[in-house]
Amino acid sequence: MAKEPTHTRDHGGNLDAAIARFGGDRTVWLDLSTGINPQPYPLPSIPPEAWAVLPRRTEMESLCAAARLAYDTQASVIPFAGAQAAIQALPWITDPGTAKVLGPTYNEHAAAFRMGKWTVSEVPTFQSLAGAKCAVVVNPNNPGGQSYTPQDLIELASTVDYLIVDESFADPSPALSVAPHLQGAPDNVIVLRSFGKFYGLAGLRLGFALASGSAASRLAGLAGPWPVSGPALTIAGHALADTAWQRKTTARLKRDAERLDHLAFAAGWSLVGGTPLFRTYQAPNAVQAQAAMARQHVWSRIFPYSQTWVRLGLPPEDRWDQVRQALLAAR
Repeated sequence: MAKEPTHTRDHGGNLDAAIARFGGDRTVWLDLSTGINPQPYPLPSIPPEAWAVLPRRTEMESLCAAARLAYDTQASVIPFAGAQAAIQALPWITDPGTAKVLGPTYNEHAAAFRMGKWTVSEVPTFQSLAGAKCAVVVNPNNPGGQSYTPQDLIELASTVDYLIVDESFADPSPALSVAPHLQGAPDNVIVLRSFGKFYGLAGLRLGFALASGSAASRLAGLAGPWPVSGPALTIAGHALADTAWQRKTTARLKRDAERLDHLAFAAGWSLVGGTPLFRTYQAPNAVQAQAAMARQHVWSRIFPYSQTWVRLGLPPEDRWDQVRQALLAAR
């Protein structure tokens, strides 16, 4: 049997590796290797039965209605145990063919299609996606922050069999979302939304696929009858309806992203791009910069395809001085 090709699937959040290499314990470390809101949504009271019984259909329908309103869409909403679970389901909505992923980007998209026996290529330009059986665009992109208008995406959809738009970082930038434009658009567009990043509750493991027609039916079947836990239904239902918290959080994230930029510029780094949830910078040497910051117990994200890119998430309010010291050490 021919050996499967190997592909690196590195991720942020690997703080255990940093601790093993640089010492210290979790209490002194600041993990900026992910793009997760450091000030999570305040947890509501969770009724005991949310833990004790299987999620009910009415509760699932209420969550989907809240997500449909929050994302301003008329599409069907299919909950998953995190956007990652939706990514892993996507290769199975149709027979394998050619998948094109606009890169460099989050590496699980290509990995999932390879596991599904698709022929996968990473393409460098938006225009190169045309002609694919399935095209994948992360909008805004992780880690570079590039973005495309809903109109661009709808036009692209007419040139492919399926278009996957991963909007995991779109919550603070709703104008970028194609979700409100799905009504009347081709039903071959599938939008992914992450709950955990913007709401700071990644451990909840909740995400959504927004789709229409046969794609929605197929995804619902792949998700199964109980894709989301009872506590997740309760928490997300409150959070998705809390527009005041959403507005306040978006404003804070944008202010903090600018604050982080100023600190990075003072260290001599330049901005590659990013979103209000993370920033990607160009440093003289990414490996050396990561190590210098790690010695100050700040963990960052670097990438196998770039010798200079360093990505930083935002710190909580009481840890900014640690970030400043780490960036000074990385100059």
